[in-house]
Amino acid sequence: MKQAVSLEEQVQHLRSKATELLLREDWAEYINLYSHLISLCLAAGDGAGAALHKTLCLAHSNRAEARFRTRDLAGALRDCDRALEFDPAHLKSLLRKARVLLDLDRYASAGDCLKLAIASHPGDDASRELLVRCRNLEAQSRRGRIDVSNWILGGFGDKCPDLAEYVGPVEIRRCSNGERGLFATKNVEAGTPLVVTRAVVAGRGILPESAGGHGDSARMLLWKDFVEKVLDVAEKCSRTLNLIYQLSPGTDQGDLEVPDIALFKPDAVEQLLALPPASRPDVDRILKVLDVNCLSEEAFSTKIDGKQSNYIGIGLWLLPSFLNHSCSPSARRQHIGDHAIVHAARDLRAGEEVTIAYFDVLSPIDDRRTSSRRWAFECRCERCDFEDSALFGPKMREMEAAMKGGASMEETVMRLEEGMRRWEVKGKQKGFLRASIWPAYASVYGSERLMRRCGRKIPVAAVVAESVAEAVGGDERVLKAVLGRMKKGCGDVAEMEKAMRLGRATYGKIMKRTTMKALFQLPLLNNGV
Repeated sequence: MKQAVSLEEQVQHLRSKATELLLREDWAEYINLYSHLISLCLAAGDGAGAALHKTLCLAHSNRAEARFRTRDLAGALRDCDRALEFDPAHLKSLLRKARVLLDLDRYASAGDCLKLAIASHPGDDASRELLVRCRNLEAQSRRGRIDVSNWILGGFGDKCPDLAEYVGPVEIRRCSNGERGLFATKNVEAGTPLVVTRAVVAGRGILPESAGGHGDSARMLLWKDFVEKVLDVAEKCSRTLNLIYQLSPGTDQGDLEVPDIALFKPDAVEQLLALPPASRPDVDRILKVLDVNCLSEEAFSTKIDGKQSNYIGIGLWLLPSFLNHSCSPSARRQHIGDHAIVHAARDLRAGEEVTIAYFDVLSPIDDRRTSSRRWAFECRCERCDFEDSALFGPKMREMEAAMKGGASMEETVMRLEEGMRRWEVKGKQKGFLRASIWPAYASVYGSERLMRRCGRKIPVAAVVAESVAEAVGGDERVLKAVLGRMKKGCGDVAEMEKAMRLGRATYGKIMKRTTMKALFQLPLLNNGV
């Protein structure tokens, strides 16, 4: 009897201390305290009966919450399961387990957990609300259908929309140059989401208004904090660590295995969690992986929704790390909260590689060559090979030099259009060449005076924009040129439809047509378009 009273006093004292730690959000000490409390209770044996079981249930449940806060999701899940062994209907443990499962992208399992909570506690509204969220995420994860219209129309509010992990019709394969890349497994229409995934870690900050040298310091601090968080996650989660090890550390990719795409799907979480964790993460290897695979949120081919102009962000997104560069990119990235959405920027054929632009591809070939060397590679994509090998290459370089030298923009554009007719350039190749001197086209379409001088010697903005998008994918700068002409009354229903297609290629199919029109800041047409 004396031992039971002594245990009860110790438990009461530890609970009081736990409340203080909770208020301070000192999660590390909170976890240590409840680990000590659990050890005391287990040492007492089963003699204390139901009261001891209740204490152990609550202790495991509370420790699960602290582990969840510190992103030790595997540990949190184990604690929730242990708590439910003592009391299968314990509401807090069921809710906590559901939240952990949601963060592990196990939407169906989280839903099952919440159904148990509702069955044993019919009046609990929190369980019902979470179950609705769960079902929405599960449906999104299966179909890849995203609609963030309300968030956009609301002015990109602070609370980002819920997004589920999604892996669409893509697979990882060996490229012709020996590297690994992402490939479409079926024909895909422009705008179709291909991958939706949350960052392992995302680091963000605001650069000082007059950054100067302070900007470099801010970036270094951001990077240091980012690396520390990645290493912390890798140490706590064997699933994440095993997926990070699938990425290239910058060595010859021909020596690296091609991972099964299934490893990156939500269904693989349980399988990866079951893998034995490494004794300690290989820090040197992880640093090399980060150096090669981190993505910048302000990079080209990325549309950042709802961010300030002096905002900077970096992150590690696992599956998008397999995206290679092309000057004729087939995909773009959107960033919403911690999620990256990769969508088709133009129509894709089955078996075609999914690529993005690492730098500005609306530029001449010599500029692109300089940019690719900064990235330590030489681009040999279809567009670069065409522009390199074309007999009229010297003429193109003359036009590009004239454009950069401040020559008449309308003369440069008219020379190219006339040259393409003379050289018999057809289809996609027209888009390649127009993209190379796009700044000249943008200047002409933005000026009524220059448009009058060109007359009918150049196509209308929507036709050129469509040609460029078919060659290098959707781009906001190209879309703005079309919308600029339409706002001046230079457009009809057919051109509005072209703008809508270009909008889907640029932003992806993530909003309703009416929302996209509102985003364009154009009045809705009355004829059903």
